Amino acid sequence: MIPANFEYVRVDSVEGALEALKEHGDEAKLIAGGHSLLPLMKFRLAAPAFLVDINRLEELKYVEEENGHLRIGALTRHCDVENSELIKTNAGLLADATHHVGDPQVRHRGTIGGAIAHGDPASDIPSALIALRAIIIVSGPSGVREIPIDDFFTGFLETDLNEDELLTEIKVPKAPDAKWSFQKFNRRAQDWAIVGASILLDENNSGVSLINMHSTPFRSTVVEQAIASGATAEEASEMAAEGTEPTADINASIDYRKHLARILVKRGLEEAGR
Repeated sequence: MIPANFEYVRVDSVEGALEALKEHGDEAKLIAGGHSLLPLMKFRLAAPAFLVDINRLEELKYVEEENGHLRIGALTRHCDVENSELIKTNAGLLADATHHVGDPQVRHRGTIGGAIAHGDPASDIPSALIALRAIIIVSGPSGVREIPIDDFFTGFLETDLNEDELLTEIKVPKAPDAKWSFQKFNRRAQDWAIVGASILLDENNSGVSLINMHSTPFRSTVVEQAIASGATAEEASEMAAEGTEPTADINASIDYRKHLARILVKRGLEEAGR
């Protein structure tokens, strides 16, 4: 498939990107790694009149620590997230989840910001960030906004990111002593998850998020509450499908996905030492 015609705009600063979005409005789309947008364009599911290339925004490529948080620039490549010692030490769940994204070619091109902004419920990275209770930083004409990860995903492939805003950073609370597990069930290593689960256990604070079990990346508050009340891994995992709304497709029925959610949450809790 060939995308519809578009005009190419390259910017070299956050200000330039915001100006391009302001000038072209909803006819413009940002592109960095392109692994989410380009397939949509090839199938004519997206047809932006202007493609704004933000790859040269070096100011958005970093991993730093500050005041008990990790600060990750939105254009940080998956491979850099996966191999960052800061992330491995303080948010190992995110490094592990990123390792499961696509294949090495994808991880050397795709960006963490793009994976979040796309809002795909089958994506690995949003799940890990939900379990870690991350904060999403966006910039726009009205200034900078901080959005808790639980408020960022608003619908299927929809987020709280406005058309004139740019996702610039992800803040992740440091959790160097946490126990964690990332579980992913798929047909091939580079495939999207049929179902997945991110588990974080940090003293009395737990984070449990499911992949491909809802119209949005999904926090399982019911499992988190069960863990907090002292439930065993088996007891808590029995509740994993509650509140979810998975869909059926060629890979799995609704009942099979619910079964997988219970199995993967149990495995994850046990691996994390529950």
